[in-house]
Amino acid sequence: MKMISIENVTKSYGEKVLFSDISFTIGERERAGLIGVNGTGKSSLLKIVAGIDQSDSGDIVSGKDYQISYLSQQPDLDPERTVLEQVFHGEAPILKLMKEYELALVQLEKYPDEPRFHEQILKLQQRMDSIGGWDANTAAKTILTKLGITDFTKKTGELSGGQKKRVALAQVLIEAPDLLILDEPTNHLDYETVKWLEEYLGRYSGSLLLVTHDRYFLDRVTNRIFELDGGFLYSYKGNYASFLEAKAVREENEAATLEKKKNLFRRELEWIRRGAKARSTKQKARIQRFDELESQVSGGRGGEKLDISLSGSRLGKQVLELKEATKVFEDKVILRDFSFLIKPGDRLGIIGRNGTGKSTLLNILGGRLSLDSGELLTGQTVKIAYYTQENEGLDENKRMIEYLKETAQIVHTSDGKTISAAQMLERFLFPPFTHGTLIRKLSGGEKRRLYLLKLLMEEPNVLLLDEPTNDLDTQTLTVLEDYLEDFPGVVITVSHDRYFLDKAVDQLLVLEGEGNISSFYGNYTEYLEKQSVKIQPSSEVKKEKPENQDKPKKKKMSYMEKREWEEIEGKIAATEDRLEAIQQEMAGIGSDFEKGQRLMKEESDLNEQLELLIERWSYLSEFED
Repeated sequence: MKMISIENVTKSYGEKVLFSDISFTIGERERAGLIGVNGTGKSSLLKIVAGIDQSDSGDIVSGKDYQISYLSQQPDLDPERTVLEQVFHGEAPILKLMKEYELALVQLEKYPDEPRFHEQILKLQQRMDSIGGWDANTAAKTILTKLGITDFTKKTGELSGGQKKRVALAQVLIEAPDLLILDEPTNHLDYETVKWLEEYLGRYSGSLLLVTHDRYFLDRVTNRIFELDGGFLYSYKGNYASFLEAKAVREENEAATLEKKKNLFRRELEWIRRGAKARSTKQKARIQRFDELESQVSGGRGGEKLDISLSGSRLGKQVLELKEATKVFEDKVILRDFSFLIKPGDRLGIIGRNGTGKSTLLNILGGRLSLDSGELLTGQTVKIAYYTQENEGLDENKRMIEYLKETAQIVHTSDGKTISAAQMLERFLFPPFTHGTLIRKLSGGEKRRLYLLKLLMEEPNVLLLDEPTNDLDTQTLTVLEDYLEDFPGVVITVSHDRYFLDKAVDQLLVLEGEGNISSFYGNYTEYLEKQSVKIQPSSEVKKEKPENQDKPKKKKMSYMEKREWEEIEGKIAATEDRLEAIQQEMAGIGSDFEKGQRLMKEESDLNEQLELLIERWSYLSEFED
């Protein structure tokens, strides 16, 4: 059985200890999700397991042939490589061969009459045949297409940040390692792509360790949860829902234990106040126990709960209204004669495919972009806080407490009390000894949490949130959602996160492209369910179109794609034949359990391969012969 063991690993940065002496194992086909508040060291732990970073102490133990692939939050790609060159850039022999074959094809297309390139292609084809390179090549292009990357010759330096993440994701999926480590894989992915990734990982034959803020994704993909909390690692069997149940039980037990310690502490405190003299060994031991109890009670982990209970400014009857608004941005029509009224108490989600202008619409509502025509009316009492995808105005050379005091020395809570900026930092899980920390020393997630705190301390009555779930941990998101539920003002958010949209909004603006915008009353899951019902009727309507109607001209196949098309049906048939043969073998294996396991694994791999082949066949069938 292939597995990896993490034994007594410790990691610190300066004086900050992220985790100490943590141990766990990841077994074969285990799907583990890693969660914890930002700054607890999730990304650091992933890098240590991947061998990219070193721990202060401890060991990572696995077999010699154990392969690990790692996807970082912000992949570093070579800007001069094409998409295919980047995807095939790896140390695995099959990737090196695929890269060599792709380069040879480029040369052949440039010099089709040169005999030496034909000979080179023939030799490489024979090698591809011998090690299953065609299947890997097919899988690579299928995965890229599913992730929304269709121009394989484009240089990665010309891609957007979201496209780069998708290419890097395709690269690690194609490597098919024993352990796949993914740090926020769903960032920049739309619903359809996330759904495909869920299904792909469900069929994946290796093991998985991931960090993600997408709780639906976490729930559907994992069968084990690790939680980093206060330098400790807790392990839970099951998915995210199972984790929530088990954690509630653990915290109840911890709360009961802490209450017992508090009672004991009170008795010890009484004894100390009576003036006990530390003369005997017994009295010294008791004083030492008192000191330990004081530390446990005052710094007990059971009290570390992120708390948002800020009030908002009074909001009048008029909020925001667009009247016959038109906006064209970089040759894309975002709005066309669009009118919409936003009322007090509205919870509005803005959704749509990448590139339809969701963030542009949010910038218009926030007064950051002007309309080409039409008008935006803003109520006199409106006070907007805009949570952008970048940490705007976050001076990394300032200290945390200094940064917050620029907004307010004190703020008002929802129960009418006033609290200081330092107290708010504590409520946002920044201990007092960290308040003088320079912002540049914080983790990415901690910076996002601090940025969110500053915006909420402005006591706004209209919140504009642009992809708020990116880089925030699940605990912060849960508390933010609870805050939004009681927030008396207006919430307008752009998000791909299904879970967040389901909890935070009750109306959707759907940007369909070319300035077409529709409204839907309900949450995101209800919208998706309604859309799935529409799919069948719409496909039937397409079939009834006249045969002589103009159709878009098909693209032509490349040399390699033509060869692939010629062979793919035979590969599908051979795979189906082998699956049938396996089923017959399994029917007669009797009590040979080892053989049964081998056959079941082969069957699983072949089913995955067959699905990829059929997807590729479907894609190639769209081309002109």
